[in-house]
Amino acid sequence: MYHIGRYFLMLKVLFVLPAKWRLFWNRIVSELEIIGISSLFIVGLMSLFMGGVIALNTATQLTTPLLPDYTVGYITQQSTFLEFSPTVMSLILAGKVGSNIASEIGTMRVTEQIDALEIMGVNSLNYLVLPKIIAAVLFFPVLIICSMALSLIGGWLALQVSGLINTEVYVMGIRSFFVPFHIAYAIIKSACFAFIIVSISSYYGYYVRGGSLDVGKASTQAIVTSSVVILMANFVLTNLLLF
Repeated sequence: MYHIGRYFLMLKVLFVLPAKWRLFWNRIVSELEIIGISSLFIVGLMSLFMGGVIALNTATQLTTPLLPDYTVGYITQQSTFLEFSPTVMSLILAGKVGSNIASEIGTMRVTEQIDALEIMGVNSLNYLVLPKIIAAVLFFPVLIICSMALSLIGGWLALQVSGLINTEVYVMGIRSFFVPFHIAYAIIKSACFAFIIVSISSYYGYYVRGGSLDVGKASTQAIVTSSVVILMANFVLTNLLLF
């Protein structure tokens, strides 16, 4: 309860209008590159392979004649849009982005850089954390959309290499029973998960005490806590948005 109370107190201090908009905008652009663009490669690579694995597993298990071959494309699309891209990729990004944020802010704390900002009258939370949150909430949906597209491409490539299902049947499965809201659902979840990852990681980094060893512990705590909260939020959002 102590951590929860202090976390919401941090959010209260965090969400205020910045004093210098030009500097604030420059920090957002910088964080877009650090948080978002630098994550494109790992997201793209994992999405290609995971899409291929989903498609191959579905195709090899599809032994009953009662189900048409295009079911492989349909299941790949559903698995990708509903869970893999928004949830699994967010868990992966919690490890990459969350650890970087906790380490960066934690290092600034133990080296007294944050204390120096506060002595100069700067709202350190607003200056350091808010641009990260805005950048993540804006760019995580872009990453998830790229993940969904590349996952479907990965599934198609795997099926073509294995020769299990041709392109026309796979595309038919992707288009069959397509629900446009599922894309909006994935985007909403990714934005919520982005906020969770950045805010929790910033919390552990901002309030760390000690030395470099404690910064490492804070990074680990940030990843674990972010992952648990993402799974809990995933359950809540699924119930609210799909039922």
